[in-house]
Amino acid sequence: MADSIPTALPPLAKTQEHLSVWHGETISDPWFWLREKSNPKVIQYLEAENAYMEAATRPEKKFGEALYSEMLGRIQQTDLTVPLQRGKYLYYTRTEEGRQYPIHCRRAAGQDGKAMPNAVEEILLDLNTLAVGHPFLGLGGFEVSDDSIHLLYSTDITGFRQYTLYTKDLITGKISGPLADRVTSFEWSTDGQTVLYTTEDPVTKRSNQLWRLHLESSQPECVFEEKDELFGIGLIRSKDHQWFICSSQSTDTWEQRILKTTDPRGSFTTVLPRAKGHKYDVEHREGILFLRTNRDAKNFRLVTAPVATPELWTELIPHRTDVLLEGIELFRDHLVAHEQREALTRLRIHNKISDQWTEVNFPESVYSAHPSGTPELGARAFRLSYQSMATPQSVYDCDLATGQLTLLKRTPVLGGYDSANYVTERRWVTARDNTRVPLSVLYKKGVALDGTAPCFLYGYGSYGLGMDASFSIARLSLVDRGMIFVIAHIRGGNELGEAWHDDGMLLKKKNTFFDFVDSADWLIKNKICAPDRLVIEGGSAGGLLMGAVVNLRPDLFRAVHSAVPFVDVLNTMMDASLPLTIGEYLEWGNPNEKPAFDYMRSYSPYDNLQRGAYPAILVTTSLNDSQVMYWEPAKYVAKLRSLKTDPHLLLLKCNMGAGHGGASGRYDRLKEVSFEYAWLMSQVGITR
Repeated sequence: MADSIPTALPPLAKTQEHLSVWHGETISDPWFWLREKSNPKVIQYLEAENAYMEAATRPEKKFGEALYSEMLGRIQQTDLTVPLQRGKYLYYTRTEEGRQYPIHCRRAAGQDGKAMPNAVEEILLDLNTLAVGHPFLGLGGFEVSDDSIHLLYSTDITGFRQYTLYTKDLITGKISGPLADRVTSFEWSTDGQTVLYTTEDPVTKRSNQLWRLHLESSQPECVFEEKDELFGIGLIRSKDHQWFICSSQSTDTWEQRILKTTDPRGSFTTVLPRAKGHKYDVEHREGILFLRTNRDAKNFRLVTAPVATPELWTELIPHRTDVLLEGIELFRDHLVAHEQREALTRLRIHNKISDQWTEVNFPESVYSAHPSGTPELGARAFRLSYQSMATPQSVYDCDLATGQLTLLKRTPVLGGYDSANYVTERRWVTARDNTRVPLSVLYKKGVALDGTAPCFLYGYGSYGLGMDASFSIARLSLVDRGMIFVIAHIRGGNELGEAWHDDGMLLKKKNTFFDFVDSADWLIKNKICAPDRLVIEGGSAGGLLMGAVVNLRPDLFRAVHSAVPFVDVLNTMMDASLPLTIGEYLEWGNPNEKPAFDYMRSYSPYDNLQRGAYPAILVTTSLNDSQVMYWEPAKYVAKLRSLKTDPHLLLLKCNMGAGHGGASGRYDRLKEVSFEYAWLMSQVGITR
């Protein structure tokens, strides 16, 4: 389990004096200069880190190539999704072997909802064609007009998540545009002649303006601007396509404006005025608004109200302290409630006529299930996605009248995969403050839980984003080699309701880190994991988690993969010009206030690095990341190199042509994952 021996010395970033005065204290940051993206010396340093990483991981590179072939061999490369009816067509995407991106298609549908005999496939958008000449391609959105004649779509070619909007005539195939830049969301009017879209500020990337463009005109009109820097806006249409819904949201307050899609040149009206702490969203059916609200309901409740008098509420789903109402999907005579309880999803169907509820039953005790969007309001079944850590992603239709599930497709796993050979289960950890923390566990049958097995522990724990117990083809390469894979559902997510988020944010953020450390300790003490064979991974805010827990307990972990990590918390949160900073004051705190500053300073990974021994660490980033700027991981590695006293590897791998999610092509992304897994496994003695 020794580290790879590099053939070259690691690069040492030069230091340059930089002083900041915060709350009357002068703080030195000699690696601040790495923020200068246009400085050739910055690029040279990143390239030197990449060269060192390549030299230091030659054995893992071969192992990674073998893993890539193994992972790819399990994937049915030429495949297609289950078609979904919208109007007169069935829409689907398909992939072709050897091509990086999906192809969006449709076929004419018959009255039975199936493809008409001899229906010709129409290719709406081939992302492989759009990607020619670009090292990166991201699809932001994809919307067909109600008359099925025109397509709106947006793309990003840098990884900076800066999307450009285009329209395509589906009769002639002509692409027009760009219609607008920095587009974050968009929708069609009923007649397909007007487009409404939102755009972001070019500096802060806050989505702040709503625009209207008549396709016969070349001049868009700004309809609304969100001036409050804590809020961002987004645009959707109601399920019945009758209303535009423009949402203004901050972390703790939501507001909705609506406009008839038949009157796109009209004025938006506010559903309920903005009130600090009130979060609500809306849907519509037959003149009635459905409001999911947290007023007097921490975990949300559902009320209805006439469009004309949205303040007159009738309660449909009451608040429950142990159930989070995550969302609803409306149909003509039914409603599907998407709920979360004890870190598990449940779906319930309400019959409008009988006023009865039916719960959808799933076959496993630990799983992930989500409605996947059913466009037709009059559908008799709703489409859902189901998976577990042992069961591949499965597409079902669920009968709205009975709750009966019909399996339409299960993602093929080639090579004779049998889910019966794997065990997935739920374990509970008691954290240091007696809070119960759920773990989702996966391992192969026959692996002894006697304290000798290597373990891969994953965590996130921020923004109220719960982690699903989902399936991964790549992950099989870990568990087939005897590793135990564990997701720690730590505080900061929403797995146990809104309070679970509250207890892992602002001045309670350290609970997130303590939960993860306590979960790791529990795995070792309960002989799930060998004490010297525990590797961990987290990305973005999960990268903050990695940095924080390594500072807390560097002795606990054998190796760490910290992906696009948010580790330079103070410098980022003190710079209001950076993307996302101001809008995230309500998640992390406003460091311009001394108590918040002091608390952030006490856990910020970059600011708490000390001289001493650390585990082996692989840090991955991308030059064009707009969420966590490349310089955060670069500075973190540079500073840690000057302090670490151990012989373990510290590596920085920077993708010079991608963004926050890494490579955009499916093969390129799989190569990244196979390398990361090869490196982590090699640290615990698994080398083939």
